Amino acid sequence: MDKEMSYGSDYKFIPATSIASGIGIEVLPDIYSYTIQIVNICFVGNPDRNEYVLVDAGMPESAEEIIRVAEERFGSGSRPKAIILTHGHFDHVGAIVELVNHWQVPVFANEMELPFLTGLQSYPEPDPTVEGGMVAKMSQMFPNEPVNLGSQVEKLPSDGTVPFLDGFRWIHTPGHSPGHVSFFRDSDRALIAGDAFINVKQDSLYKVLTQEQEINGPPRYLTTDWQAAKSSVQRLAELNPSVAVVGHGAPVAGDTLSNGLRRLVNDFDRLAIPDYGKYVDGGGPH
Repeated sequence: MDKEMSYGSDYKFIPATSIASGIGIEVLPDIYSYTIQIVNICFVGNPDRNEYVLVDAGMPESAEEIIRVAEERFGSGSRPKAIILTHGHFDHVGAIVELVNHWQVPVFANEMELPFLTGLQSYPEPDPTVEGGMVAKMSQMFPNEPVNLGSQVEKLPSDGTVPFLDGFRWIHTPGHSPGHVSFFRDSDRALIAGDAFINVKQDSLYKVLTQEQEINGPPRYLTTDWQAAKSSVQRLAELNPSVAVVGHGAPVAGDTLSNGLRRLVNDFDRLAIPDYGKYVDGGGPH
């Protein structure tokens, strides 16, 4: 297994962090959001049952921290049933090879993300010229080569169910990446949004550092299809989620979430889409 899994040659520790790094929030009794530097991972499952799934896999070189947090919440030696990915950008799969080797568990992702998870295709390069703040400028150092998970990664079921996540369904929310998905539970309207929308202005270094809350579109420097991103936000807003765990920024709930999503949908072009950047005109790379 070890031989067939690998990171892209450009994977490395990224020296970026926020005041939320190392902080976990129990959003619901069975949903726990934890911040690794500037990105969130999510554990779904009740701690008393010792059965859970990990959604996304953090930043490069964060595997030991993720394993420690998992064991603190679910018990020594515990391991998830699976790792399920919203998408394959470096900050969501940064520790996945070590985690799979340690836990020996399957990985699931949308079929459209598999080329980026099996070493076949690199994502478009981040756009450091995009309108935005210092993180956008820094994005040229972010890894974009694909990880290769080999046979360890499987496609999510086509019927919308999510393996080992009873009650959740996956929703295709492209724009930030071609196969980006979010996860929604109809019974309580809990949403795991990934980077379909976030709760911080991710291209602003100050706001990333301080985690100033602001429901916004996906990170600008890695989003390549803005019309698809807009449609994805509209689709999620129509679900009227009660609480949302996002890829960047604090979890958000209630009126703050509904009002923020409504504002984002109504004014997406101004709030989310940059005024300039190589992916702004023409809907992405061709």
